[in-house]
Amino acid sequence: MKYNLFISSLLVMFFSVLIGQDSPFGQVEVLDSKMNSFFVSNTDIEVLATGFEWSEGPVWVPKLNGLLFSDVPQNKVYFWSPEKGLSLFLDPSGYTSGVSRVGEKGSNGLTLDENGNLILCQHGDRRIAKLSSWSFQQPQYETLVDQFEGKRFNSPNDLVFSKNGTLFFTDPPYGLSQQDQDPDKELPYNGVYKFTTDGSLKLITNKLERPNGIGLSLDEKTLYVANSYAINPIILAVDLTSFPYQSRVFFDGSELLKNRDGLFDGLKVHSSGMIFATGPGGVLIIDPEGKHLGTILLQNATANCGFDLEEDYLYMTSDAVLARIKLK
Repeated sequence: MKYNLFISSLLVMFFSVLIGQDSPFGQVEVLDSKMNSFFVSNTDIEVLATGFEWSEGPVWVPKLNGLLFSDVPQNKVYFWSPEKGLSLFLDPSGYTSGVSRVGEKGSNGLTLDENGNLILCQHGDRRIAKLSSWSFQQPQYETLVDQFEGKRFNSPNDLVFSKNGTLFFTDPPYGLSQQDQDPDKELPYNGVYKFTTDGSLKLITNKLERPNGIGLSLDEKTLYVANSYAINPIILAVDLTSFPYQSRVFFDGSELLKNRDGLFDGLKVHSSGMIFATGPGGVLIIDPEGKHLGTILLQNATANCGFDLEEDYLYMTSDAVLARIKLK
């Protein structure tokens, strides 16, 4: 068995050298030939910007022809475009009170609704909010939802819309300075929620220790939820056609975590149905059956990822770095 594991490790190293061998920030590890559908040989990982405290939540905004992403501890959202490079976009982004506080107070996950409005998970304000105006000198936000059964959320983290406008989101305690032990925590769990266009809010599950990244399968029958917890490093698959909701472990990262740094965090679903999930080592590519096809191995712990409109690039928020890799 040890010999077989050694040979397997050599094969992984061999394939890792074949793709992205000249990129100083990382390389692509190929475990399955399906990976060749996404990456070309010697693909470089481009570092686009650096100097952030913890970059998160990338979303491509077509009308701006560029990417928005959060710096959570700094309470800011930045904008990057091929034409203009990097600029500050929103300040504050997630905590709008003038009262000083510690912790992860900024926005985290970002997305667009069907009308192109920017929707933010705001850690500090403990809500899902909409940017009221695309005038950014003094950003104004509108609360979409901020409590469940009369109790304030912990700190909404990541989110995804279905085609009919239903919003799914996660609510771990990262925005609370003492997390689960924080005296301001009102809910006794860390939940995953469904918020419909008629204002109805339902709890999908409260069984994950640290629900984080979230995405929908192409047919929208399955909800993928990443659990950022070292003791239980899984991606959960929730059957949205069942009620009560039934769930199963879609992918277990326990073995990977023995040899690689990084917990599951953000995830996105490609138009092919493949799941691009940040986790141990970088960004894992997993097929809809739960098979690990390979990993974009990065130097830093990687928080989240996202595609541009045409899926020509995958953008990655990796600690202090914004990076991207060309896709086929």
